[in-house]
Amino acid sequence: MTTAQHKIGSGFGAGTTAAEVVAGLDLTGKLAIVTGGYSGIGLETTRALTSAGAHVVVPARRRATAVEALQGLENVEVDELDLADLGSVRAFAERFVASGRGIDVFIGSAGIMALPETRVGPGWEAQFATNHLGHFALVNRLWPAFDAGARVVSVSSRGHHYGPVRFDDLNFEQGYDKWLAYGQAKTANVLFAVHLDKLARDRVRAFALHPGRILTDLVRHLDRQELVDAGMVDAEGRVTGGAKTPEQGAATQVWAATSPQLDGLGGLYLEDCDVAEPAGDERSGVKDYAIDPALAERLWTVSAGLTGVDAFA
Repeated sequence: MTTAQHKIGSGFGAGTTAAEVVAGLDLTGKLAIVTGGYSGIGLETTRALTSAGAHVVVPARRRATAVEALQGLENVEVDELDLADLGSVRAFAERFVASGRGIDVFIGSAGIMALPETRVGPGWEAQFATNHLGHFALVNRLWPAFDAGARVVSVSSRGHHYGPVRFDDLNFEQGYDKWLAYGQAKTANVLFAVHLDKLARDRVRAFALHPGRILTDLVRHLDRQELVDAGMVDAEGRVTGGAKTPEQGAATQVWAATSPQLDGLGGLYLEDCDVAEPAGDERSGVKDYAIDPALAERLWTVSAGLTGVDAFA
């Protein structure tokens, strides 16, 4: 499979912060929607975008928590959204589209990881439903509001290395494994960007990315030993070397959303503020099954059937 997955020499790297990415950029008049934009790397993303002049809409499952976290930031508004509830997704999208405003940037930064077996909606596995299906439905329902030249950023993870989408058992009804379920959801995040970019590239470009290894609330379902085994903390619970700060973790998604270096590109998986290389047997880079256009199209069709929405049908 030929691929454009090769570094472009952005000049940035693993230590780059979101503030450094937007330095010198003027985003005045731009509107961004950032799911999860009130905690962890999402909060730092909101902070960076607003510092460059953008207006940021933060849809949040915990609205009061979001309002408190975003206090002091200008050009931010909070609305209600539960990605695991398609009725909530529809309601938020309808409210936004009715406002008549256009979207320049969409960043799907909200997510859950490695939680105990949980079912939502009609029995869907929660990680796939929240991380992928919720964002899939949201972007499709918001589609009338996207302005020409907009970017859609799907926040995936190196966790996609855990495995591909299991089309024969999407909901892990034949035995649940929290890491395989997380890996499937993160692979789905990449495939979503691949096919959206194919469908919409005359109007919108889409990217997926690995933000890095960051100790945020995302790891709340892991115990101390699991964090030690993952190399996130030492035996005393102190953050170990190699982990990014939230400011560094937000950099790649902010770069994906704003950088002129990506003009004319799309459907790519990024890491450390550059285009990622194919993974091969490496722990870095992107797996072939996550950028396979046939699998991306298949997942799109399945997702449209499950959610009942497809802006391109």
